[in-house]
Amino acid sequence: MSTFRISLGIATIAGGLLFSTMAQAHPKLLSSEPQANTQAVSPEKIELHFSEALVAQFSGAKLLMTGMPGMTHPPMAVDVNVSGGKDSKTMVITPAKPLMTGAYRVEWRAVSSDTHPVTGKLSFEVK
Repeated sequence: MSTFRISLGIATIAGGLLFSTMAQAHPKLLSSEPQANTQAVSPEKIELHFSEALVAQFSGAKLLMTGMPGMTHPPMAVDVNVSGGKDSKTMVITPAKPLMTGAYRVEWRAVSSDTHPVTGKLSFEVK
């Protein structure tokens, strides 16, 4: 076998390993407070805990009220402030006003050092 073929084989394997390592480097939502699909007393803040450190300037979230007694219009945006938490793996969503009784959905976007955006949603209810 020629040196060229051996070198090409090694380069292909190394490239594949590097690519697979990078592909696994996306942040994953590990937990939230309040937890998804639960009922809670109106939270002062919503915390999202990820598997990796987030790049704050590219990460964010919005909060939507999706239902309440008598609600007939589409989801309504809730005014919030989004910031980092105590560690770089936490995103904190702080509503400007206490949340009223109803159903809510958080739509988030998380970007870690690999710069690939990952998005997700979670819902909860306020009693």
